[in-house]
Amino acid sequence: MHKTDIIAGLFIGEVSAWLILIIFKNIRVEFQLTWALVIILPVLSLAGLWIASILGRKFLFVWQAAKFGLVGVLNTLIDLGVLNLLSFITGVTKGFVIGGVNIPGFSVAVLNSYLWNKLWVFQHKEGLWLDFPQFLVVSIIGIILNGTILVIMTTYVPPIFGLSEQIWLNVAKIVAIPANMIWNFLGYKFIVFRK
Repeated sequence: MHKTDIIAGLFIGEVSAWLILIIFKNIRVEFQLTWALVIILPVLSLAGLWIASILGRKFLFVWQAAKFGLVGVLNTLIDLGVLNLLSFITGVTKGFVIGGVNIPGFSVAVLNSYLWNKLWVFQHKEGLWLDFPQFLVVSIIGIILNGTILVIMTTYVPPIFGLSEQIWLNVAKIVAIPANMIWNFLGYKFIVFRK
């Protein structure tokens, strides 16, 4: 593990903790040690990277997948954090309008994803914006997939177990994440950042 990996792990863990606090505020989740997340998550991020770096000596894919996963967690939390912030401000939690409320967070997460994946995960440093058009196409397909799942679940599937609309919005977003994550990893690895 290099110094940049340590800094990246700590940074991603810290930003992730603050984004979780925003999400918790919108869905009205409180527990006494919430503040501890800003200490615990950076340490967990760094520990995960350290373990992956050891395993990655034998299997390079593990190291790359761990960094992709950590960046993916950050991107997911940016996406969820901005969505929750905008939902909190606007009061929108469902319907086709939620597709529009979903776009800013997804867009910030996509830009964040591009920079982290290009420069840190896949270390594809030739021409910073050269492969951005391909990245954008893969990401636009991702937002269509993500937004479609979000609109369908929040509009046509009623909240179960008495969940509030804010929590149901987050459940829908979490359901959309695996499909989007698989699509993005394959698209980025084999189309955008292939070497």
